Amino acid sequence: MSIYKLKSSFQNLLRPLVGRLAAMGVTANQVTLIAALVSVGIGALLLVNPASALFALVPVWMLLRMGLNAIDGMLAREHGQKSPLGGYLNEITDVVSDAALYLPFALVAPFSLPWFTAIVFLSALTEFAGVLGVAHGNGRSYEGPMGKSDRAFLFGALGALVAGFGTLPAWTWHIQPMACVLLAWTVVNRVRVGLTGR
Repeated sequence: MSIYKLKSSFQNLLRPLVGRLAAMGVTANQVTLIAALVSVGIGALLLVNPASALFALVPVWMLLRMGLNAIDGMLAREHGQKSPLGGYLNEITDVVSDAALYLPFALVAPFSLPWFTAIVFLSALTEFAGVLGVAHGNGRSYEGPMGKSDRAFLFGALGALVAGFGTLPAWTWHIQPMACVLLAWTVVNRVRVGLTGR
């Protein structure tokens, strides 16, 4: 199971907006780069000033970022903007944006930098494993249980909790190893699908 399964319904809601953006001359690559720049900017702000109130930016931006990620893909596929450069930008900026948005949580008690370094690494590995399915002829793999949309939900919820309460209860420390297990499981699922096509 993954929140990614809801993607088609989300895209249907965005399709009229995407059509208007295409008519205005907005390109998929522009949307991809804007999403990445804002993600890195928010991450840098939180690293420099990890005030709890600023973590309210994370859930808001995670929702907007999911919308932008859907929009750039729809512009590429449905409006003739698909390109090799766009493929590279889409994958690379997603990994960079994830790292920028996840790492500031290492500054929030009871979380820690070693665990969040592992989360960032495993998150990148899930995307790498997903892309490798293309190289083996079975297409891009999006299997969960901790794909990009699921991570956006998790970190959006954590951002809202930090903004609301300042620090998190001690038991939330366990979210770190649990996230790592789910990310590793996601890597295994994506490798399996990449090899077998199912």
